[in-house]
Amino acid sequence: MNKGSVSADEALTMLEDGNARFVGGERCGDSYQRHTKLEDHLDDQSPFAIVLGCADSRVPVEIIFDVGLGDLFVIRVAGNVVTPALIGSVELAAEKLGPRLVVVLGHSGCGAVDIALSTLESNDVETSGYVNAILERIRPAIEPLVGNAEGLNRNELMARSVRANVQAVVCLLYTSPSPRDATLSGMPGAG
Repeated sequence: MNKGSVSADEALTMLEDGNARFVGGERCGDSYQRHTKLEDHLDDQSPFAIVLGCADSRVPVEIIFDVGLGDLFVIRVAGNVVTPALIGSVELAAEKLGPRLVVVLGHSGCGAVDIALSTLESNDVETSGYVNAILERIRPAIEPLVGNAEGLNRNELMARSVRANVQAVVCLLYTSPSPRDATLSGMPGAG
């Protein structure tokens, strides 16, 4: 199958099926991820989806979706935040490579979201220079949750914050015409 011709719905199903295999311990991706598979992609690439995910080492995108080399165009950054350069990367992939699905992937235990939440809960949390650039992109999405957190334990607040961050990133990607022409999907907590 030409991966460039995969519809957004088919691509999402492929990701969901792969994640179910990963969660169930039935991965078949090891055979897809062998170095010899690289030869199939030396001249071009045709990923079936674009995934903007967190840089967290516990969330290796190809592994949690049980896919192989060349199947996904993956962009990873702490907190799965977007900057103009990252939106440009999504645009480039959407325009030049043709995937019909863009996924924003959040995950439980996201350190960037946790730090952003902590800085909103307490003004005495210190962060360094460029870390603040990441936190400043997360805080606006989660700040309303902190003000309405009565009755929520920290884990529930964290889970809602991850979802709110994913939703905010999806909304930002809708401002770009290329990803907007593809189907955008938020997936908080795959795997």
